[in-house]
Amino acid sequence: MSPSISTLGERELIARLQQRVPAPPAHVRVGIGDDAAVIAPARNMDDVVTTDSLVEGVHFRRDWSTAESIGDKALAVNLSDLAAMGATPRVSLLSLALPADFALADFDALLDGYLARSASSGTSLVGGNLTRSPGPLIVDVTVIGSVGHRHVLTRTGARKGDELYVTGAIGAAAAGLAMLHAGRTRDSLDDAASACIERYERPEPRLRCGRIVGRTRAASAAIDLSDGFSDAAWRLAEGGNVGLVVDAAALPMAAGAAAWARDIGQDPIGFALAGGEDYELAFAVPTRRRSRFLAAVRRCAGLTVTRVGVFGGEAGVWLDRDGTKAPLPRTGFAHF
Repeated sequence: MSPSISTLGERELIARLQQRVPAPPAHVRVGIGDDAAVIAPARNMDDVVTTDSLVEGVHFRRDWSTAESIGDKALAVNLSDLAAMGATPRVSLLSLALPADFALADFDALLDGYLARSASSGTSLVGGNLTRSPGPLIVDVTVIGSVGHRHVLTRTGARKGDELYVTGAIGAAAAGLAMLHAGRTRDSLDDAASACIERYERPEPRLRCGRIVGRTRAASAAIDLSDGFSDAAWRLAEGGNVGLVVDAAALPMAAGAAAWARDIGQDPIGFALAGGEDYELAFAVPTRRRSRFLAAVRRCAGLTVTRVGVFGGEAGVWLDRDGTKAPLPRTGFAHF
């Protein structure tokens, strides 16, 4: 068995982490090891700051997910917030509340996942905190990025006549989580179902797409699908003080999610609308900017985008199924 982190002191753990972190870029004036980091501001840009926590037993279970995938996801979910704002990540802070019996091998693996995502996204780790947890493992991350003054995407810009687009497919992460709850393992699943577990454990933030759409000013509003499509649709509609009609037939559902929903006797569309953690992006796009938006997305190799609704009409959010409209329930993940 691997020794636990309690065999080392806090300073030794920090030193172990620091040895793994690559040399920082020039805009990091002071990095890990001082009381705080010092970051040079990006010229003529606004700072974008986000933070999120993953708590064992709430966001993940260590008997399901590897420490490496937990570290990867902890940074990825924060990067998705920056993607929805059209921002480019620059630096991150990582704080860990660790149980005393947390294995040193798992500590290293968590850093493996985190630092791999850091490298692939160009996000330098510049500090954070280590503390002991009397209970669950807690991974808390803050990410700072930058965006041009006129290129910020928010949730509040949707207007009547704008079209709603979504990247990728929805429902996969919710299906993956449900499969794990049901005791399913990847080796017992087909490729489509296994991909759902992968999506739950390793979300892919759409950084390039958000950045290009923001820079080209091709959308009027955006949001990431952290708490589910239904929740995101309501937030965009309320942010713009406008109604929204969603076309059920157009929703791009992950194949594995649709099959899983049918297998457990649920409506695939309702299942996908309510499920969270896909971390796709939803955009409100004015019709006059449609060509610009589609051209921007084409620059994101391998990423699909689907028109799934139109803003306007009666207040609220409505689901159109074969010409029959009904209120879209405001479902999705909520902590309280």
